[in-house]
Amino acid sequence: MNRLMRWLLLSLFLTLTTLVSAQNNQLAQQYYRDGEYEKSAELYLALAKEKPGNSFYFDRYVTSLLQLQRYDEAESALKKQLRKRPEEVSLYVKYGQLLEEKFDEEGAKQQYLKAVEELPADQYRITQLANAFIGMTKYEYAILAYEKGAKLLKKEGLFSYNLGDLYRRKGEIEPMISNYLDAIRDQPKRVRQVQTYFQRYLDKDGLLEAQKQLYARIQESGEKDPTYPEMLAWVFIQRKDYKSALRQARALDKRLDEEGERVLGIGRMAANARDYETAIAAFDYITENKNPGGGLYLEAKREGLLTRRRAITDGYDYTREDLKILEAAYEEFLAEFGTNPASARIAMQLAELEAIYLNDLDKAVKLLNDVVETKGVHAKIQAQAKISLADYYLMQGEVWESTLLYSQVDKKFKEDLLGHEARFRNARLSYFRGDFEWAQSQFDVLKASTSRLIANDALDLSVFIMDNLGLDTSALALQTYADAELLVFQNKFDDAFAKLDELKAKFPGHELEDDIVYLKSNIYVKLRRYDEAVAGYQSILDNYPESIRLDNSLWKLAGIYENQLDDKEKAKQLYETLFIDYSGSILAVEARKKYRELRGDAL
Repeated sequence: MNRLMRWLLLSLFLTLTTLVSAQNNQLAQQYYRDGEYEKSAELYLALAKEKPGNSFYFDRYVTSLLQLQRYDEAESALKKQLRKRPEEVSLYVKYGQLLEEKFDEEGAKQQYLKAVEELPADQYRITQLANAFIGMTKYEYAILAYEKGAKLLKKEGLFSYNLGDLYRRKGEIEPMISNYLDAIRDQPKRVRQVQTYFQRYLDKDGLLEAQKQLYARIQESGEKDPTYPEMLAWVFIQRKDYKSALRQARALDKRLDEEGERVLGIGRMAANARDYETAIAAFDYITENKNPGGGLYLEAKREGLLTRRRAITDGYDYTREDLKILEAAYEEFLAEFGTNPASARIAMQLAELEAIYLNDLDKAVKLLNDVVETKGVHAKIQAQAKISLADYYLMQGEVWESTLLYSQVDKKFKEDLLGHEARFRNARLSYFRGDFEWAQSQFDVLKASTSRLIANDALDLSVFIMDNLGLDTSALALQTYADAELLVFQNKFDDAFAKLDELKAKFPGHELEDDIVYLKSNIYVKLRRYDEAVAGYQSILDNYPESIRLDNSLWKLAGIYENQLDDKEKAKQLYETLFIDYSGSILAVEARKKYRELRGDAL
């Protein structure tokens, strides 16, 4: 019984002691947080004596003394502790901090170096010391700690990632890159993290340095490991050097016996950046080297065609021979795969080429009728084909066929953007025919469309009709202008010019004068007479300050300077004017993106 009682009393004593110690710890932390360092020093000293192996308590005790500027007391405690625990290298750091506060810079330096010198071959201690230096923003000493630690542990790349972080904090780009590249060699899972840092901290010169270092490492390692070649391809992409990125991607594809997915990705990026030559080379690599039955073959074939089309038509810099070569490529595709659900979009692209660029409306109509009648074509693709077919019927003057097809799509997709698009085009057809009031009522409904583009176009036409319909003799003037717009839609440009000249002669000084200049400028763009187009748009900006065509004129003018006249600086100025002076325009957001792109911002 006595033995049991003694055991119970001992257990109770130990429990109470533990509770008191825990309470003292919480109280000391509270005093420390509140800046009551006299009280925190007293409690932490008691805790350190109670648990001499707990370095945290002693560190807080000394820090409290330093806050109180009781330097002699702190120094005495540190020296005594160092005699007891010379292997505790963090004590040298704290001693150095004390000497630094006493303005003994040289003495502090000696203590920091002593901490590194006394490091044991223990990864935890090494990391602890480095973190202590990092907490004091003494990155040089943290670097020394990691470098010494790697040697002690005989693991050269063990702390490469940590060293990369430290050089990043110091802004030293070359060693930062070198250490991060060491890190991904040993820990490939860190690649994405390193890429994020490179995106954030490397400018053009930094990316070039990364490229040089990767080249050297690949030559040294013989490209056995794909990590560096993959990283090099990524760096090329950041530098927008898609040609070199493709070279790396093709080499990796062959070495790793891949299906071409990374090459396809490079092709898409190059196409989006308008590097059409590289994009076409990427897509051709897949169609020439991969199994025609493979998943990417058809995709590469399709995207190769679309990119060839963009390469010819984007800049309006093409000949009829270029168009005929592109036509042959589309026809070859359809001969190989036929008209079916998978090739429907290709047939639609060819129809657009025939109708808009080669003026072969009959061929375009036949292609689209085949798509519409092909079983299994997705309903939305079929609806898009019907809208285009209606456009081409209108270009041929087949008004009733056109309005029937628009109405079919509108009815089937009433609450969908496709339905809104069809309804807008049907309303525009009524505008062309002079049924202005009905057209305006439809435009007013479409102003609430979830498509900003449709809503904006509907608003523009509604305002345009309202502004001009109430003026004296304006119904005839408006009808003449609508006739001219229909002729432009039908690619009858000479007739459109004649109609606009007729309008100006019959109604001199009419409110439509700026609209006449605007429509003529649009025609000049289609005819690739860019100097005349520029003069027209600039005339609107200079002479018609109240025109509803101002934001559109700025947008089109900027586009010509950017893409056709290769004056990026002028284009940038115009985009800036658009998003600043016309912030309410639907074009303002896109203008800001274009401005940032031309300025070189990362988007």
